[in-house]
Amino acid sequence: MHHIKLLLFILLSSSLLCRAQSHCDILIKNGKIIDGTGNNWYYGDIAIKDGKIERIGKSLPYTASQTMDAKGLIVAPGFIDVHTHIEGDEAKNPTADNFIYDGVTSVVAGNCGASNIDIGKYLKWIDSLKLSVNVASLIGHNDVRKAVMGRANRDASPEELMQMKALVEKAMKDGAVGISTGLIYIPGTYSKTPEIVALAKIASRYNGVYASHMRDEGDKVTDAINEAITVGREADIPVEISHFKLSGQQNWGRSKETIAMVADAREQGLDVTIDQYPYTASSTSISTLLPDDILADGQDSIVARLKNPAIKKRVIDEMLARLKKRKLKHFSYAVVASYRPDSNYNGKSIEEINLMMGRKHKVKEEAETIIDIMINGGASAVFHGMGEEDVKRIMQYPFNMFASDASIRVFNQGVPHPRGYGTNARVLGKYVREEKVLPLEEAIRKMTSLPAQKFQLRDRGLLKEGMAADIVIFDEKQVADQSTYKNPHAYSKGFHYVLVNGQLTVNREKHMGTRAGKALYH
Repeated sequence: MHHIKLLLFILLSSSLLCRAQSHCDILIKNGKIIDGTGNNWYYGDIAIKDGKIERIGKSLPYTASQTMDAKGLIVAPGFIDVHTHIEGDEAKNPTADNFIYDGVTSVVAGNCGASNIDIGKYLKWIDSLKLSVNVASLIGHNDVRKAVMGRANRDASPEELMQMKALVEKAMKDGAVGISTGLIYIPGTYSKTPEIVALAKIASRYNGVYASHMRDEGDKVTDAINEAITVGREADIPVEISHFKLSGQQNWGRSKETIAMVADAREQGLDVTIDQYPYTASSTSISTLLPDDILADGQDSIVARLKNPAIKKRVIDEMLARLKKRKLKHFSYAVVASYRPDSNYNGKSIEEINLMMGRKHKVKEEAETIIDIMINGGASAVFHGMGEEDVKRIMQYPFNMFASDASIRVFNQGVPHPRGYGTNARVLGKYVREEKVLPLEEAIRKMTSLPAQKFQLRDRGLLKEGMAADIVIFDEKQVADQSTYKNPHAYSKGFHYVLVNGQLTVNREKHMGTRAGKALYH
């Protein structure tokens, strides 16, 4: 009996000693854990080792190289922004502060039909550059089309379609997560549905996603949604409808109709989901104010057309007709974000710029001002034209994600849309805490596990043992966006800690300069 007791004592002591000797790189203690599933929060600790979540539980018996006390704070998976446009800005600001300070640890690039053509080369470059965020990429239809047939306003020949298919297939083999379209942009707008279906079938073969900036988000939005659903059905591919919205005052309230279309498609067995940014203004090129046919074949052709008196008159007439549909008397809703020839235009509406130029306060003169801007190379702009009730209704749809539709911001450069700094914080502060449009756990699910599942980022989006340690720790009572339309260059507040692949990137609301992001391959 004595020997048995002694043996049990030795075994118990050894077990306790082994547990006491468990060591991790980072130990997060006393957090209010929201794991990304949508389930309710619970209290616990998280042990992180070698970039992974090693263990989750209460009072974990670990020593750690670094311990963080998360008492009173929310611990959640790092947010995944499924719709970004970081291409071209990666090297300008590799710390990606605007995303990191908003809790984003992974982004999906290559949206709206615009991407690098050689995805394999791009992802390798991302790994060598090392950003502060992880990067996955779609292959963009517009750039695929440009590579094969330029900005031509015509159907692709069978040979050209074969070349485009080959580019999409190579991209999917090299790690693209799917194919994207930007059907209001040149040359995507010149393509017809069968071309898109043919290319989407290639992406489907490799289990990719079809992500679309639809052909219309205003008067013909239902036609555009039907086209996206048709592509999903005919190509047998999951569909993501990007920055879901209703543009133009005449369309406010139609989200009841458009959300029902998505829900009906899902009832029919089609994997259709959506994303949105939580603002009533959009942002894109000023060129979208012009008729599509004017924008074919490059800048020289655009200038030649706009200087032709007969064509110019038609363009002005069409712009004024579209403005009248919006029930507006001036182009006050269009605000220039970045105009290279004259930065004094940045942050000013077309109505204001027209007056700055000494022109009459007439809408026809404002249309002339838009044409002058286009002749001089164009500009990016913020367009105020959506209804708050639609934003909230779309936000409450269960299969909707949040996305910034933004680049990596260079601080104080231009007057860009505030969504590039504050998308997630705005949802958590304004719509969750203040207006109670949706519960905190549900908002986080839409920022984490839902996008991870959609884009097959298999080791992201959940706080679960064995998953990548992309983690945000924030104060639910203080988190808030500080970026505004007038003063957009302001980081979100309330994110105390951000970890990317187990590396501490934000410590006590200060970016450490850590660049632990990596390419995420399909």
